[in-house]
Amino acid sequence: MRKYLAEMIGTMVLVLMGCGSAVFAGSMAGTVGAGVGTLGVALAFGLSVVAMAYTIGSISGCHINPAITLGVWMSGRMNNKDASMYMLFQVIGALLGSFILALLVSTGGFDGPTTTGSNTFDMGETAQAFIAEAVFTFIFVLVVLGATDEKGGAGNLAGLAIGLTLVLIHIVCIPITGTSVNPARSIGPALVEGGQALSQLWLFIVAPFLGAACSALVWKFFTAGRK
Repeated sequence: MRKYLAEMIGTMVLVLMGCGSAVFAGSMAGTVGAGVGTLGVALAFGLSVVAMAYTIGSISGCHINPAITLGVWMSGRMNNKDASMYMLFQVIGALLGSFILALLVSTGGFDGPTTTGSNTFDMGETAQAFIAEAVFTFIFVLVVLGATDEKGGAGNLAGLAIGLTLVLIHIVCIPITGTSVNPARSIGPALVEGGQALSQLWLFIVAPFLGAACSALVWKFFTAGRK
C-alpha cells in the first residue's frame, strides 16, 4: 500500500504544480511581463517529475503516469496487480490535485482560460492532437524505460533525464493540446472541469496508451537477447 499511496501523492503534486502553473501563471492578459508562458509551464511539469523522482522513486519508482506504468508492465518489470493499482491511485491523485486547484480558483481572484489545466484541442484538429499525444508519449516512455534500465540506465540521474525530457516535450506540445502524455493528468482535470475537456478525454487516454505500448515493444526489441 505504501507504493500505491506514493503514486497517489506524486501524481497529485504533478497535477497541482504542473496544471497549477497553467491555471495561475501561464499567462495574465493585460499585465506586462506577467505570466510564465509555455516555457514556464513546461518547466513546472518537468521539475515536478524531478522532485517526485527523488522523493518517492525509492518507494514506488515514481511512475505518476498510467502510460509509464503500461510501458513498464509490458516490458515485464511489474505484475498485473501492481500495474492496475498504480493506475488507480494515479487517477485518484490527479483528482485530488484537480480538486485543490478548483478550490483555489473558487476562493480567490482568477481570470484564466481553464480552472484545472485540462487538455483540449480545437475543432477539426483531432488528427493532429492524436498524432502529437501518441508520438510524444512514445518518446517520453522510451526515455523512461531506457533511463531506468537496470543494466544500462542512468542510475541516480534517471529522474533528471526524465524530467528534462518532459520539459522538452511540453515546449513542443503545449500549443497543440496543452500536453498530456499522461492519462491520469488528463482524467483528473477533465472530470472536475467537464465540458469540452470531458468530451475530448478519450483522446488523452487512447493516444498516450498507444504511444506507451509502442515504446514497450521497441524497448523489448532493443534489449532482446541481451544477457
